[in-house]
Amino acid sequence: MGDIEVVKDISVVPEVHFLEQVLERIAQGELRVPKFQRPFLWRPEQMLQLFDSMERGYPMGSLLIWETTMPLESLDTIGGRRIPPAPEGAKIAYVLDGHQRLSTLFGVLHRSADAPRSARQEDWMWWVYRPLVRSEHDGVRYRHQKSGEPVPSHFLPMRSVLGTLDFLEYARTLSSVSHSREEADRLTKESERIATRVKNYKVSVVRMEGGTLQQAIEVFSRINSSGQKMRPDQMVSALTYGTIGSETLSDKMEEIKGRIAASGFGEIPIMTIFQTVLALSGEEDVYGDTSWETMARKVQGQLTTAVEDTDLILQQVVEFLRKEVRVPLARLVPYNIQIMLLAVFFHFSDKVETEQRVKLRHWFWTTSLAGTFAGSTTTQVRKFITEMKAFAQGKGGLSYAAERARSFPERFDLRSARVRAYLLWDLQTFPDRKNFDGGTANVLEQLATTHSETYRHVITQSGVPGASSPANRIVMTTPPGVSIRQALVRLAEDGRTDILDSHGVSLASIEHLKADDFTEFILARQHELAARERQFIESLGIKSADKEVGETDIDTE
Repeated sequence: MGDIEVVKDISVVPEVHFLEQVLERIAQGELRVPKFQRPFLWRPEQMLQLFDSMERGYPMGSLLIWETTMPLESLDTIGGRRIPPAPEGAKIAYVLDGHQRLSTLFGVLHRSADAPRSARQEDWMWWVYRPLVRSEHDGVRYRHQKSGEPVPSHFLPMRSVLGTLDFLEYARTLSSVSHSREEADRLTKESERIATRVKNYKVSVVRMEGGTLQQAIEVFSRINSSGQKMRPDQMVSALTYGTIGSETLSDKMEEIKGRIAASGFGEIPIMTIFQTVLALSGEEDVYGDTSWETMARKVQGQLTTAVEDTDLILQQVVEFLRKEVRVPLARLVPYNIQIMLLAVFFHFSDKVETEQRVKLRHWFWTTSLAGTFAGSTTTQVRKFITEMKAFAQGKGGLSYAAERARSFPERFDLRSARVRAYLLWDLQTFPDRKNFDGGTANVLEQLATTHSETYRHVITQSGVPGASSPANRIVMTTPPGVSIRQALVRLAEDGRTDILDSHGVSLASIEHLKADDFTEFILARQHELAARERQFIESLGIKSADKEVGETDIDTE
């Protein structure tokens, strides 16, 4: 045991343990992962790298555990394996740093022989093998077996190295499948060497005793400021653990996200929900200009109410966007901050007047077309929130009237708020698109599952000027072997102007397609679409751009 260092009322004891002992404590339910930890996030290749490092004798970093008699909500599965309840009345150790590493080692080395081996990642990722033939090593010496095909006999299953009977059974298998006694001896010795390496591997453990839950959580959050960094919502969720019942803030926000997605609006980003919770709790610094510890202390008293309000208010925001602005999907909202600001409005307004709703629709379209929120700073966001609160309470207006719409985008890129605004107009302007066969094209259904693939290229040849323009995109299903370009020409020849009109494609522009003048087709259609969109913009009372076509800024959050 090393020296004891006292920090306030917490004892910190550095120790060294065999890895096997640490994993056995997990198997007995004595070492647990508290619920305020993030879920298991490692990618399969990170798991393999950990085993490779261990075999090479590289350090895997210290583990930090907190021992306490305080009852604490904890995970009942680690590494895909169910663990028993904590022993009653005993001091329990909780992992503050090392969750990803311990889950990997426990989930693989303590894997039961009858555990699932399906093609799903949640099953195969826990089956790690070590090929015993050195020629098969290519960098990292460990493998997953994803395909469902039989595992080669010379692949040592890592689940067998800590169990004597399991290891002997594998060694017998090697003897029976090897071509010679010499080969069997060589493979067996290699597998014994690897098993010994794992059994003798030692880890550094920093054990904390005493202190309060709040102190333990602060230690956890400060440690996780390095390495695979926690997101702000995960940090505040950990720092406010225990203030909203047995569930964490992350649990609650995931519930809200799932409820909105189930309504058919799609998924609102967790960070937007998190910023909305902060804003509705009275915090205006939702971008985290102050430390998250300070933020957590400020909001934790209002958190339960703020989460409930966010759940309710975001439903109102979604209804407003769908019915009054006609935004069908969350992924088409130009800026996520618009969702948060609308939530601020509905939360702080006692009674929403009709005139306010009209102004909100105007505000949404203007800020979307003008790029108002591109690159917003913390100070600007704070000002937006203050202004929206005042508007909700009838104490002020929204300062956006001088904004001017940006030009028709020259490039189709959904990371651009201007392109999303164009798509919202496009969906409203051409609501009844038809496929080549005259059937209805369900654009929203396709957009809900894919992004840019929904809008297919008319001109697919590379190097054609203007090919990346939104004017070179059409949402239409065509028969196998028929391109969009061929379909448009055939429709024009067959006089199916009803189908062409449903996409906003003129007969004049198709004349360019017939002449294989692709650039002129794109320019003609671009001019027609830009003119129609300009009419829409000006009908809203928004100033249109001086130039017809302009640069496409990538400016969404």
